[in-house]
Amino acid sequence: MVEKSFMVRQVAVFLDNRPGSLAEIARHLANRDINLHALSLAGTRDFETVRLIAADPDACGKALNEAQYHFIETDVLAVEVADKPGGLADVLEIIAQEHLNVEYMYAMVEKKEGFAVIILRVDDPLKACMVLHAKGVKLLAEEDIASL
Repeated sequence: MVEKSFMVRQVAVFLDNRPGSLAEIARHLANRDINLHALSLAGTRDFETVRLIAADPDACGKALNEAQYHFIETDVLAVEVADKPGGLADVLEIIAQEHLNVEYMYAMVEKKEGFAVIILRVDDPLKACMVLHAKGVKLLAEEDIASL
């Protein structure tokens, strides 16, 4: 299925919420030449969830396993959004019109000429993929992200 090719693997790592835990995982991945293209941190008093998009998700998973980090992989969408006022609203309105719910989103570090790239987790990613594609919104595949 064409839509499945636009799914991007996100790694969510669960850390204790303590000074240095984020630095430790960042250094661990850096020491293994894992390049991160996007990162989101959400925390509570006791733990943090680090969501990240790596240039090489397989190598990232292997490095996290080696260090015994607890993590899961989730399919998300990487969507180009016009880098202008209303660019994000345009994409979100397409999703809302189809009664899809955005569970969370964050931005990638890289920017393409005239576009920002956002990471979206929606309740029905395959439907979102089809709808966005049909409306001319560009979705990035893992290969696109790896080459940024």
